[in-house]
Parts: sequence; C-alpha cells; structure tokens
Amino acid sequence: MDKFDKLIETRWFMKVVALILALLLFDSVYDPDKDVSNINVPSEQDSVVLTNIPVKSYYDTDNLIVTGVPETVDVTLTGPKNFLQQAKAHKNFEVYADLSDAQIGTERVPIKVRNLSDKLKATVDPAYVDVKVQEKVTKDFKVDVEFDRTLLEDGYISEPPVVEPQYITITGGKDEIERISYVKAVVNVKGPIKDTVRREAQIQVLDRDMNKLDVMLNYNTVDVTIPVKSLSKTVPIRIIQKGSPPEGVTIKNISLDVNEVKIFGSQEALDRTENVRVEVDVSQINGDTDMTVPVIISDGINEVNPSVVKATISTSVSQSDTVQDEEKEKEKEKEENKTFSNIPIQLTGLSNQFEATVQSPPNGISLTVTGKSGLIEQLKASDFQVFLDLSNLTEGDHDVKINVKGPADVQWKLATEVAKVSITQKEI
Repeated sequence: MDKFDKLIETRWFMKVVALILALLLFDSVYDPDKDVSNINVPSEQDSVVLTNIPVKSYYDTDNLIVTGVPETVDVTLTGPKNFLQQAKAHKNFEVYADLSDAQIGTERVPIKVRNLSDKLKATVDPAYVDVKVQEKVTKDFKVDVEFDRTLLEDGYISEPPVVEPQYITITGGKDEIERISYVKAVVNVKGPIKDTVRREAQIQVLDRDMNKLDVMLNYNTVDVTIPVKSLSKTVPIRIIQKGSPPEGVTIKNISLDVNEVKIFGSQEALDRTENVRVEVDVSQINGDTDMTVPVIISDGINEVNPSVVKATISTSVSQSDTVQDEEKEKEKEKEENKTFSNIPIQLTGLSNQFEATVQSPPNGISLTVTGKSGLIEQLKASDFQVFLDLSNLTEGDHDVKINVKGPADVQWKLATEVAKVSITQKEI
C-alpha cells in the first residue's frame, strides 16, 4: 500500500493518467463520420399544407392532347421548421405529371414533386389522377351567330349577320373535335332592337347537348354585324276631296305627283293596310292650284315615305277675265306650302380616317317650304342645301341634327330633324 501511495505521488504517474483521460475524452467527442453541421441545429419536426400549387405536364404536345391533369394541387410538406419556412416562402420546387411515354387512351399517373430539399417529405393531394390521352387534331369551323330575336322592335326584321372572321381554327383531342356540334358567337344586346347591331362576341364551342368542350381556339372573339331594318310594303294613295269649292268653281280633276308610297310597320299592320290616303280641301280653291298635302297612315304603321305629296287641282271657273286676274294676284300674295321630297343629304366635317353612311332617312329628306305663292312657285329643290356636320364625331352610330341652308323670305320645315349616321374606320 505504501508503494502504491508513493507511485501515485510521483510526477510521471500523474502525467500518464492525465494523458489517458485526455485520450478518452477526445474519443468520446470527435467522430469523423458524424455530420458536425447538424450539431446544435434545432431538429423539431413540423408540417405545412401548401394549396393551389401549379402542376406541369410533360408530353408530346405536337401530336397529343392530354386532359384530366388538374391545374393545381395541394402539397403537404413535413420536416424541420427552418426548411419548411424556406419551401413555403420560395416554393422553389416543381409539381409535375410525367406523360412523356404516354400512349393514346386512359392512364392513371402519379403527381410527383422534384427539386425539393431532401430534408423534407412531400405528400400530394391528389397523389394520382386519371388522364385521357388523345390524338391532337386541328380543324376549321364556320361561326354561327346567336342573339335574342324576340328583342327586335315590332315591325323590324334582321338580315343575315356578318361575322369577321367567318371561320375559326379549333385544336383539341380527336374525340373532342368529333363531338363539336355548334360553334356560336353569342351576341349580348339589350332591346328593343331597331337599328343595326355591331358587337364583339365571345365564341362558344358546344356538343349536341349544349355542353362546353375543352378545346383551343385561334380566336376567342369575333366581330359581328346584324343588319336591322323595318318591314315595308308599297301601297297606292287614295285621294279624298274635302269641302265644296266656292261658287263658280268646278273641280275637274285632282292628281298627285306620286301615286304610291312605301309604308313601314309590323307584319300584321302591313297585312291589313291596302292603301293610304291624302285629304284635299277644295273649299278655298279659286282656280288651278298645286298644294302639298300630308300622307295619312293608319294605326300600326310606323313610317311612310314620302310623307307628303303634291296635289294638282284642275278647275273650271265661270268668272270675268278681270276678276280672274285679280284672283291670280291675290293667289300670288297668299301663303302657300310646297314640299320637296328625297333631297340628298350632304356630309361635311368628317375626318379623313373615317367614312360615314346615312342610315335614316335612307332616301334623302322631305322639306316643306312656306311662303308667298308667287315666290314658292319659282323655288326648286336645288335652291336648298341639306347637310350634316360630322365634325369631332368618332366611330359608331350617332344621331345628328339636320341643317338646312336656303333662300330668304321663305320658311321651311323638315320631315324629321335628326338623321341616324353610322361612322366606320376606313380600311387601309
């Protein structure tokens, strides 16, 4: 025992013991196979659900069409919180369906995830999807126009619509292309419709049961023009003599400058209308006379063209020459009306980049002039200038005030004060 105590007290013994303890401690701490990067790194596990993650599809896009792959999926990630936070913030991984070896038919394929940290585990919902692989087909189809015809104003009809472009190219799976029954441009318009409609319309591709088909179009919209016009009919004018001529005056004949007019209205009103009438008041007639009289229409008729006509009254008068001369002078001083029909409407002030068309009135304007008889007799339609000022107007349909320039000392009145004008861009 004394020898052992003496050994312990020696300086070399203590050095050897210290060396052995140091070696044991180093061996317990140092491990060359151990990943020191994870020492003192929090390893608490967690999970997070990422929603609406886009799915990419890989397949032969030149020859095949694949349907059934969802646009997005939900991905649940599990792993250390710090890695989860990075993945959630950057979403620098890819969710995809690999169909590079897909064959025509139906397949069940997995939704995979790549470029994700190996510290994280991903679960996709849904994990598998049933996809349909079809031969890719491209075909041209004619576009048909659809709109609510019940919105047409009573007495108006629509002519065949004009579509631009008339044909579109549709690409899709062979089965989808074979199911196409309707390619429609649906025009949404509010009623009542009584003018030409111009709209951009969305295209719908439908099967026989009116189900929308999943196909690709080279144009999603087309430009549609639906010409709208009023129903019309040509009928004769019936002359009705009103009143009795003064004593000594006999009415030999009453004739009109036109014997027929065009009437516009509903089909029912046109069917029951066989003629229109003018009423000629002869109670103040003292000799041969021309007068302008309005054309009288029945209920249900919207418009008549021309709206006024000239009546020529031939008479025989049993009076002395002096009395006749005096009566003629009086006639020259009398106020008289005269109507000029179908005066052309001139367009002024329109920018060079546009062109304009007068939609209504379609055949010029009627102008009734009032003045002294002697002056009225000398007037001609060419004495009046009827024009529309289109300055500052742009493309579209417009209601424009009708302007008139004419001789002094007479008054005039237009059959309508406003014209409907359609302005379009000139084709380059």
